[in-house]
Amino acid sequence: MTITAAMVKELRDKTGAGMMDCKKALNKTDGDLDKAVDYLRAQGIAKAEKKASRAVNEGLIHAYIHQGSKLGTLVEVNCETDFVANTPDFQNFVKDVAMQIAASAPLAVTREDVDPAIIEREKAIYKEQVINEGKPEHIAEKIVTGKLEKFYKENVLLEQPFFKDPEKNVETYLKETIGKLGENIQIARFSRFVLGENN
Repeated sequence: MTITAAMVKELRDKTGAGMMDCKKALNKTDGDLDKAVDYLRAQGIAKAEKKASRAVNEGLIHAYIHQGSKLGTLVEVNCETDFVANTPDFQNFVKDVAMQIAASAPLAVTREDVDPAIIEREKAIYKEQVINEGKPEHIAEKIVTGKLEKFYKENVLLEQPFFKDPEKNVETYLKETIGKLGENIQIARFSRFVLGENN
C-alpha cells in the first residue's frame, strides 16, 4: 500500500510523533491508522494529549554574539520532536529569545526562578523608599507589591516586553509559537556574558 503525505500528517496530528516515526508506523501496519497509533504507543513515541504536560527532550542550544563581540548569550530551548526543532519557525524563535536576553538582561526565565535573596533585598529597598516618602504602613505594603510587579516585568524573561513587538511579552510570543507549531516548547535556561564582567 502507498503511504501518502496526508496519511502521515493525519497520524502526526493524532499522536504528536515525528514525521519519520509516523511513516514507519504506517508502513509497519499497512496504512491502518488505528493500528499505527497503537504501534506508536507501544513504541513509546506517541505524545500525551495536553501540550503543557508533554515531555520536551529535543530542541536547540543557540549562541548569539552581539556586534562588537563584547556581549553574548547562550540559550537552551526545548520542544518535543527533532522535526519541530529543525523548522525555520522554531529556529527563529530561539534566535529571538537569545537576542531578547542580550538586549534586556533578564535574571531568570520565570519569577519562580529568581533567587529569593534578590527578591527580599528588593522588597527591603522598596519598603525603605516608601517609608522615607512618609507613606503610612498599610499603603506602603501595596506600593511595595506594585514595585515588585514592575521588577518582575523588567527582570523575568517571560514577563519582559518582546523587543521586536513591545505590545506583547515574551510569554505571549512563546504561546503563539506553541500554537503555530503544535508542540510544547519551553525556554529551559540561559547565560549572558558581558566582556570583563564576572558573574
